[in-house]
Amino acid sequence: MNVSQAEFQNMKEEIVKDLIARLMDERGLAMADAFDAVYTSRLFEKLSDPKTGLYFQSSGYVYSFLTEELTNKQ
Repeated sequence: MNVSQAEFQNMKEEIVKDLIARLMDERGLAMADAFDAVYTSRLFEKLSDPKTGLYFQSSGYVYSFLTEELTNKQ
């Protein structure tokens, strides 16, 4: 399914917003740290590539990849 660049951007931003909120709620990260964790992750690179299709997935599904990445980073 093809989406416009604007639709892709909106979908990506909604997922990012949810990821940041969950990191703050579930891991107790400060907002700045949650932003940093998301925007510097490999997952964000993949989410930013429309070819991966991650922007079509639920934020919970994408969050599971982020938490795995963050856990393995430590």
